[in-house]
Parts: sequence; structure tokens; C-alpha cells
Amino acid sequence: MQHLLRGFAVIVIACVVAAGASGAARAADDYPNHPVRLYVGYPPGGTVDICARIIGQYLSEHLQQQFVIENKPGAGNNLATEIAVRSAPDGYTLFLANPANAINATLYKNLSFNFIADMAPVAGIIRVPNVMEVNPNVPAKTVAEFIAYAKANPGKVNLASSGIGTSVHLSGALFMMMTGVDLIHVPYRGAAPALTDMMGGQVQVMFDNLPSSIAYIRAGRLRALGVTTADRNPALPDVPSVGETVKGYEAVAFFGLTAPAGTPRSAIDKLNKTVNEALADPAMKAKLAELGGELIPGTPEDFGKLVASETAKWAPVVKATGAAAE
Repeated sequence: MQHLLRGFAVIVIACVVAAGASGAARAADDYPNHPVRLYVGYPPGGTVDICARIIGQYLSEHLQQQFVIENKPGAGNNLATEIAVRSAPDGYTLFLANPANAINATLYKNLSFNFIADMAPVAGIIRVPNVMEVNPNVPAKTVAEFIAYAKANPGKVNLASSGIGTSVHLSGALFMMMTGVDLIHVPYRGAAPALTDMMGGQVQVMFDNLPSSIAYIRAGRLRALGVTTADRNPALPDVPSVGETVKGYEAVAFFGLTAPAGTPRSAIDKLNKTVNEALADPAMKAKLAELGGELIPGTPEDFGKLVASETAKWAPVVKATGAAAE
């Protein structure tokens, strides 16, 4: 009798395990079964927001659930990051990682999170140059002319950025460090308000992410002096790289999806697969190409390595410029 009971118990346990595995498989197949929030650390209109909305629309259409963009600007991108870090790791909270996450690791001394440890990489999307641009009333037409103009007007030229710790800020700080020019940093809560004041003449120069500025450059409302990649960019073929004048200068911005650490691998893999499909889709490739960047498909691990390498790259720049934030 005991033998029969033991046999029955084994069968019951096997059935429970099988049912659990089947349920997990169904859960993975069913993901997502309700709307997903995608947090953005900047206001609408900037490059991070543009990128989030392009990829969010594709995910919504192809995963049959709404991917809701939540703009939470503040604290140099840290407000949205912390909300994402503290969210349940269930696949229903995502975050649009950007250069500030790599820079802030060194820039801020008292962060309550470790981005690399507390967020799981999901998928890379695009890597874009910044563009050194000026208000058309600034007399400089080239990088060299701007350096001369700034040195002739020390402390009188305002450098706009989308916030302390952004790649826009640090690209300008790196430029000052390498050229010796004295610019007054004016941080904004995102690219959109900074660009408004750029075009209004309240600030004179900015090293903005190319996607949020390219339309204004093409319309003649801003003048591009140089791109921050080592080579010229196909979106602005007549604009030289800053490095052609300032030897060794280079700065690139990256964007991709992350989720709270502990998010089920099944959800991460499904999102990664869909993002990579987006990056291979001709219509999406054309749309993203308009942003003037390089697509970065790959595994979650590939994107994780990129975030880690950018974090290591910017650390000495932050320290050398003396930039700091609390």
C-alpha cells in the first residue's frame, strides 16, 4: 500500500511540475497581456523621447499591447531611472537608457542605485552623434572660428545642454577642456526647452543629440559647425567632424531598452527579438536613419557591454572636467 501511495505521490508531483512549466510557457507566450510603461527621463521632443516613441509604436503594433511613454524629467535623468529601478521586475516597466546613465555613475556621488547592477539590458537601438550648433546670429561659421570667437569673448558665450550629466553637457565640457575656451553652462530640463532658447538667441551654442536638432539645422534655424563622431555623418555630409579641427575629439550617444534587474528572461528575450526585428524592418530602418545614427542590433548582453564600456569611458572625462552634481 505504501508503495502505491509513494507512486501516486510521484505522479502528483510530476503533474504539478509539468503544470507549472506549462503555465510558465503560457505566461511567456502571453507576454505582454496588459500595457507596458516605458519611462523616459526627459520632456517630449528630445532625442530620448523621439527614440522611445519610435520603438514604442513598433512594439505596440507587433506585440498587441500599448507601450505607454511616461516622461519623467528631473535630476539629470535620475528621477525616471530611480522609478524604473524601484518598479516590479515583471516585464511591464521598461526604461530608455541613454548616455546620462553612463555619465551619472561618476557625476553623482550619492545615487541610490547602481544602474549596471540594478537594471537589466534588453536591447540596443541606435547610436548617434551629437552636433555642435550655434544660433545663426553667432558670427562663427566653422569650429575654428567659434574657438576664436569664444576666446575673444570669455565668459560671455552660453553653452546650453539638456541637463547636467547628459552627453550634451559632457560633450561641451570635453570641448572646453580640449580647446581652453570659457563657456557658461546653462542646463535645461531636456533638449526641447534648450533648443527653444537656442533659436531665440538666449544661449549661443549647444552640442545636441543630432536627432532632436537636425530638422532645425535643415530649416536654417540653427547652424551646424561639426558632428562629434570621428567621421562625418551621412545625414549632414557637408558638416565636418569637430575632430577635424580639435584633434582627438569624439563623443557618441547611445540609446536602448532596459528593465529592472530580475525581469523574467522570457520577457527580455521576447522584447529583444521584437526590437531586433524593428531594426531590420525597411520602414523602421528608414525612419531611424532620419535620426542620423547607427543602428545597434544584438543580444541583451551586447547592449549590456556597451553600457558598461560607455560608463568606463566617461568616468575620466567627468573627473578631468571637474563636473559634479549632488
